[in-house]
Amino acid sequence: MPVGVLASYECRAVEIDGVTRDVFTKGQGPGVIVMAEIPGITPKVIEFADRVVVLGCTVWLPRLFGEAGREMTAAYTVRSIVPACVSREFSAFATGRTTPVALWLRELARRCHAECGGPGVGAVGMCFTGGFALGMMVDRSVIAPVMSQPSVPIGVTRRQRRDLGISPADLAVVKERTVADGVCVLALRFSHDPMAPAERFETLRRELGDAFIGVEIDSSRGNPYGHPLIAHSVLTEHLIDEPGQPTHDALHQVLDFLGDRLLPS
Repeated sequence: MPVGVLASYECRAVEIDGVTRDVFTKGQGPGVIVMAEIPGITPKVIEFADRVVVLGCTVWLPRLFGEAGREMTAAYTVRSIVPACVSREFSAFATGRTTPVALWLRELARRCHAECGGPGVGAVGMCFTGGFALGMMVDRSVIAPVMSQPSVPIGVTRRQRRDLGISPADLAVVKERTVADGVCVLALRFSHDPMAPAERFETLRRELGDAFIGVEIDSSRGNPYGHPLIAHSVLTEHLIDEPGQPTHDALHQVLDFLGDRLLPS
């Protein structure tokens, strides 16, 4: 049973294609799959998930890595990122291909939609999982994809910084859905975050056109908002949840994006 910050969540073991993962669920209404950043489902990720529940949705939180509910620390982050980077499931450095875990998550989205109902499912990825929301959009159940600081492929080379972590065939389906189904993609990053490179947003703008909604928050040296140069996690660790702060506005833009697409008028 979940304890601590996850005490109000139900934990279920979900098996898909021979792979079983814990999925924490809470709420009522259409489903939103929230994919935690490295190192895992931290209290800040749960705070974001709770806001989605208050919105009127059911959150599904799959545990892809790390210990559910554990606080983020530098040492814990390092211990989590190393195995994720070398895992074939996450393809952290590969370009021109859809990460294998996105296939597992697509089926999770289908099950979430079947159980929760509504017009479709939202998908919110963060950092290491940011691009997964785009790969999940290949399935028509996903109608509200959000990419927060998408960081995979890890941008060592220019090609990796431009890459979206999706195969050309899947990208073609995504582009077709933006036209046929009117699906838009919302993406967020801090302006000086090398982990979520500007080149990746340029690729999204070029490939998706008006279906791409890009939010870039000033994190330059001496910016008026107090964001450090290392600012990375828009919706969690570097969120300044105060009116007038751009991260506060970005958070509510995400919630409005989900609500507009998933909830009855």
